[in-house]
Amino acid sequence: MPTFTGSIVVLTGIGAEGQVGEVVAAAFARLGASLVLVDRTAEKVEARAAALTAAGASAAAYPCDLTDAAAVAALAERVRKEHGGAIHALVHMAGGFAMSGPVADSSLDLWNRQLAINLTTAYLTARAFLPALREGRGALVFFASQAALPGSTGAKTSAYAAAKSGVLALMRAIAAEERTNGVRANAVAPTSIRTATNVRDMGNDVRYVEREEVADVVTFLCSSAANAISGTVVPLA
Repeated sequence: MPTFTGSIVVLTGIGAEGQVGEVVAAAFARLGASLVLVDRTAEKVEARAAALTAAGASAAAYPCDLTDAAAVAALAERVRKEHGGAIHALVHMAGGFAMSGPVADSSLDLWNRQLAINLTTAYLTARAFLPALREGRGALVFFASQAALPGSTGAKTSAYAAAKSGVLALMRAIAAEERTNGVRANAVAPTSIRTATNVRDMGNDVRYVEREEVADVVTFLCSSAANAISGTVVPLA
């Protein structure tokens, strides 16, 4: 089992109870990490931090709109001041899914929204925290999707698929650019994860990736056991 004792781990998009961020955070906590939790909604991120703290973990909550460049820069500076200059892992789970329908009938507003919450947040967060990742010789894990992998048509989900394809391009660029700085970047590309939202919207008769399976892969990619792995996409189905 990997260990993160003495490590600072930043988790974005921590979300509400029943979402994937809840289990990923709990997994890092069990492995000894000190957690920096980030979500757009203060109520949600504070609830996740409180639950982890009550269970004996070290967790601090930071509300932030990750589509806002100034807010993300301020977040990174606040984390630096309050937790030290080095972070050892950044897992970017912020994002969201929406059907866009056929391209000919699609909405520009939805297109822009999907790019903002999935791709722009990934870019701004990575850019702001890279100095701290360099100092910690840390690992960066992005959440992509099967929709961005070869074989997927992206039909009726073009905005989401384009955004997640951009996340993979961003990941590969960071992996190449930061290799000499000791920073690794990888991505997971799951199909539907068994979250409270997905079960509510799609029911139980769907093949889901379990949240615990996602957490196992993410913690591995952030661990010293994966020091030779960078620029890789791990499909989860």
